[in-house]
Amino acid sequence: MNALKLIAVALAVAIGLSGCSSKFKTYNGPEVTHVVVNKTARRMYLLHHDRVLEDYKFDLGFAPTGHKTERGDGRTPEGTYLIDRRNPNSKFHLSIGISYPNVADRMQALAQKKDPGGDIFIHGQPNDDKGRKSPDWTAGCIAVRDRDIEWIYAMVKNGTPITIQP
Repeated sequence: MNALKLIAVALAVAIGLSGCSSKFKTYNGPEVTHVVVNKTARRMYLLHHDRVLEDYKFDLGFAPTGHKTERGDGRTPEGTYLIDRRNPNSKFHLSIGISYPNVADRMQALAQKKDPGGDIFIHGQPNDDKGRKSPDWTAGCIAVRDRDIEWIYAMVKNGTPITIQP
């Protein structure tokens, strides 16, 4: 009987610990009403109205200054967008999508006869560990540590505005 209890306790501990390692967190705090990204300071702020709930460091695209204007330019867009999708099976741990390009971005690109690009995300590190070569290594996304994207993914809901500042 003691051996059976020992096995049951060991199994319960193993199940409990496996839950701790999940990349899917549960957040029950104040609603994130806005995400603000300051590219120069390399800080992302999750806000509940005017109160900062969390802030994170990040890496940018390989051309970190200026507004994204075309596919492949390595820039991160600037302006106000929405968090519009999430990818639990991302090749970058987890990712949440930014609604770039908006109408103005498309019109600007069209006027220049260029493709504005897309697929801009806040994401974690590459799952294959091959993407990061320098502090600015993405193709225009905002990259955070894996443990940070786990909390951002849990806290920020689709439809949340995101303002990306130079």
